[in-house]
This record gives sequence, structure tokens and C-alpha cells, in this order.
Amino acid sequence: SARPLPAMTVNVFSVPVFLVVFRESLETGIIVSVLLAFLKQTLGGTGQDVQVYKAMRKQVWLGTGIGLLICLVVAGIIIGVFYGVGKDAWQAHEYYYEGAFAIFASFIITLMGVALLRVGKLQDKWRVKLAKAMEAPSKTSTSAGQSRWQRNKEKYVMFVLPFITVLREGIEAIVFLAGVTFAAPATSVPLPVIIGLLVGIFTSYLLYKSGSTSKLQIFLVASTCLLYIVAAGLFSRAVWFFEAQKWNDAVGGDAAEVGNGAGSYDIDKSVWHVNCCSPQLNGGGGWGLLNAIFGWNNSATYGSVISYNVYWIAVMLWLVVLRFEETKGHWPFMKPKAPRSTTTESPSSTDVPVEESKTTAATTTNAL
Repeated sequence: SARPLPAMTVNVFSVPVFLVVFRESLETGIIVSVLLAFLKQTLGGTGQDVQVYKAMRKQVWLGTGIGLLICLVVAGIIIGVFYGVGKDAWQAHEYYYEGAFAIFASFIITLMGVALLRVGKLQDKWRVKLAKAMEAPSKTSTSAGQSRWQRNKEKYVMFVLPFITVLREGIEAIVFLAGVTFAAPATSVPLPVIIGLLVGIFTSYLLYKSGSTSKLQIFLVASTCLLYIVAAGLFSRAVWFFEAQKWNDAVGGDAAEVGNGAGSYDIDKSVWHVNCCSPQLNGGGGWGLLNAIFGWNNSATYGSVISYNVYWIAVMLWLVVLRFEETKGHWPFMKPKAPRSTTTESPSSTDVPVEESKTTAATTTNAL
């Protein structure tokens, strides 16, 4: 039989953490690339605006860097406090906590999947926002009594935009990471965070150079599919954790200590069980990777199998509902708002031709 891989091969890289960091860094990268491209097109081509272009570009990078630094510090403090203080409090009911965190992570990843599909639309959105921000100074500069705050806001607009954006995206990433990392070992967090940042920055750079979003959209669709596969596995594992904790309470100890054989699982709730391929023993090896990505377990229960299928049915229905709302403009089983506005305008629109016809008829009669 093949020897299991060391535990470190499983516990050093969390796929959900990588996808969360990649998504947030990609969103921020797209926004920064739009800002830089806008500056290059408007100021970088003329010789007289070179100094202004360099100053504005420096503001963009300063705002991005400071915002990112603040987010990393806050995230490190939150995660460090949890792993330093909270771990000792849950040993007696470890599986209950892991199950709760797995459900929370599955919920967060599910919500993030649709948002990831819409990342490609951020370019047009931020071009409009940037144009409005650049128009604002020209409108307010002509007004008398302009405050110092307004002047500074206009002067450092290229610092404020990326700084606020990175803070917002960073706080969102911290919330996502809190849900995902609490269901994973602490050793599996640093590496995917670093790689996710690098891949997100590299993808944003390619997007900035190419200016095309078609290939990006294909990549985002594939990433979203992987996210939902991970979330389905987490949801199934959460139910399995709850049932495993109940079995541990029934036998009066950790059932995993007896190995893969009899006594390690509740036969009354078992759908299948194989005396190998366990992601729980000896670090799990490759089976641990399958457990992290797909939710694999060598001992499946009715609850874990049913919950896996229920998750996919719920996600499919949710996506259908979102698509319906996007195309129809209203939620299913709700009355659309558009016909109401047209019916209120229809009397006034029909009155005009009637009045015109009366006037025409009167003119014709007088002429006769």
C-alpha cells in the first residue's frame, strides 16, 4: 500500500483561502488598473502634463499601498487572536465548532461565487466613477468660498479613490477569511494568502496591458465553479462533523483513535465505509486534499450525502432566481414595477393626439 503523504502537504495550503484572497486582490487590481489606464490616456500622452501624470500616479500607488497595509495588519490581528486564544476553549466539542465554521464558510463562499462572476464588469463601473470624480473639481472650483477640505479632496482625489476602495475590499476580504480560515488549520493560511495576492496582481497586470476581459471572464467562471465545489464539500463536511461529534459523545472518546475499522463510525447512519483512504488519520495525505477540495470522506453518512445534494439543488435554484431578476427586472412571483409607470403615462400620451385631432377638425371646419 502507498505511504500517506506527510501532514504538512495537506495543512500548508487552503484552497478556499487562496480563492478568497485572489478574488479580493483581483477586484482591487482591476480598479487600480482602470485608474492608471485613465491617467495614462488623459495625461500621459502630452508633454506638458508629464509632471501631473507622475504625481497622480504616485497618489494611486500610495493610496493602494497604505490601504493594503492597514487591511493586512487588521486581518493578522483578528486571525492571530483567534488562533492564540480561541483554540484551547473548544477541545471538548471540537467537531461542533468545526461544523459551525464549515457551514459559515460554505455560506460565505456561496455568496462570493456570484460576486466573482461580476468582477469583469468592474472596469466599466470604475471608468464612470472616475470620470465623475474628475468632473467634480471643475464644477466646485468655480464656486466661491471653497473650503480647504474640498480643495484637499480635489488635490488628492487619486489617493482617496484607491485608498477607500482597498479599505472596503480589504474589510470584505477579512470577513470572508474569518469564515474560511476558522474551518482550516492555522498553517494552511499564510501560503495561499501570499500566492493569492501574487496571482491576483499578475492577472490584473495582464488585464491592464491587454485591455481585454474575454479571457478573464472564462477564468472567473472556472474559478466560481471551483468555489462552489469547495462550498458543497464544506457543507457536507459540516453535517459529518456534527454526526461525528455525536458518535464521539456516545462512545465516550475520540472514535478516530481506533483507526478506520469497526467502532470508528456509527453503522446505523452509514451509507458507505471503507477501511482506508481516511482524511483524518496520519495527516490525510492525498485524501486530505480531496477532503479539503471536494469534501471526500471514507465514511459517508445519510446526512453528509443528502446535505451535499441539497446544497447543489439550493445553489441551482438561487442562480435561476438571480438570473430571472436580472433579465426580468423583478423577483419571481412578484409584480413587475415597469408596467405601472407606463400605465400612468399612457393617458397623457393619448391625450395629445386627441387634442391635436380636435384642433385639426376645427380648423378644417372653419376653412370650409
